[in-house]
Amino acid sequence: MKNYIFILVALIIVGIGGYFVFQQYFGEMKTEVPESGEEITTNESQPAGEEQANERETQIGTSVEGREIMAYHYGSGDTELLFIGGIHGGYEWNTVLVAYELMDYLEEHPGAVSENERVTVIPVLNPDGLNKIVGTAGRFTKTDVPSAPDATVPGRFNANNVDLNRNFDCDWKANGTWQNKTVSGGNEPFSEPESRAVRDYIKANTPDAVVVWYSAAGGVFASSCHNGVLPETNILTKLYADASEYPAYQSFDFYAVTGDMVNWLAKEEIPAISVLLSTHDDIEWAKNQAGIEALLEHYAE
Repeated sequence: MKNYIFILVALIIVGIGGYFVFQQYFGEMKTEVPESGEEITTNESQPAGEEQANERETQIGTSVEGREIMAYHYGSGDTELLFIGGIHGGYEWNTVLVAYELMDYLEEHPGAVSENERVTVIPVLNPDGLNKIVGTAGRFTKTDVPSAPDATVPGRFNANNVDLNRNFDCDWKANGTWQNKTVSGGNEPFSEPESRAVRDYIKANTPDAVVVWYSAAGGVFASSCHNGVLPETNILTKLYADASEYPAYQSFDFYAVTGDMVNWLAKEEIPAISVLLSTHDDIEWAKNQAGIEALLEHYAE
C-alpha cells in the first residue's frame, strides 16, 4: 500500500513540474495580442513610404566640409540615364535648379520613365560651393542668390579651392584654365571627395548615358578624350540639340580644358554630353525638358 502511495505522490510531483515547464517554454513562444487584435511582432517592418523613399535616394559621398552628395532615382529599368547639376556649385546655381526641376517633373509624370529605364539625378555635386553662395546645400530659390556682379564666383570651387571640373582623369593638370584664369585641378586626378563620389558611382553602375549641366554658353557639346566621339554620344548630342534648339558642337574649344568630367566619361567609353545653359541666371526649363524627353523616348525603344 505504501508503495502505491509513494508512486501516486511521485506522479503528482512530476505532473506539476511538467505543467510549469510547459507553461514557461510555450508561454514565451506566444505572441501577445493587443486589444485591437493586431499581432505584435518583435521585428518591426519599415513603413512602406520610408522604404520607397530609401529606394529612391542614395548618398554617393560627402563633400570636403561633410555635406551629403545625393543621387535620386526614378524607375527601375536596366537602362540608366544620369543627369548631373551643380559641379560648379553656387557659381552655376541655375544648373542645380534645372536638376531639381527635372526631379519635380519626374515626380509629377512617373510615366515619362519607361519600364526599361532608370533615371538618376545628382542635383548638387559641389554642395560646399553652393552653400557658400545661397546659404544651403539643398533646395533654394533665385531670391537666395546675391545679385552683385561676380558675387557667385567663389562658389565655383569646392572647400579646397579646387575646380572640380579640372579634377578628372582626362588630360589632368594641377593648374587648369578657366577662361583667362588659372585654377587648381587638385593634387592629382580624383584628389577631391566630390569627384571621387561621382567616379565611384559611375564605376559601380555604368550608366548608359550621362548629361552634365553647366553655364553659360548655350549649347550641347559632345565628349571625347583622344579616342574620338562615341557613336552613341553623337546620337545624344543631336537628339538633345534638335529638341532643345541649342546649337550642337563636337567639342568645347573656346579655351583649353583639362581634367574635364564628360571627357573622362568618354575615356571610360560612356556616352556623355555637356549641356551649357545660355546664361548664369536662367534655367531654360522648356528647352531642357524637350531635350530630356527626347532622350527618354530614345532609350524607351
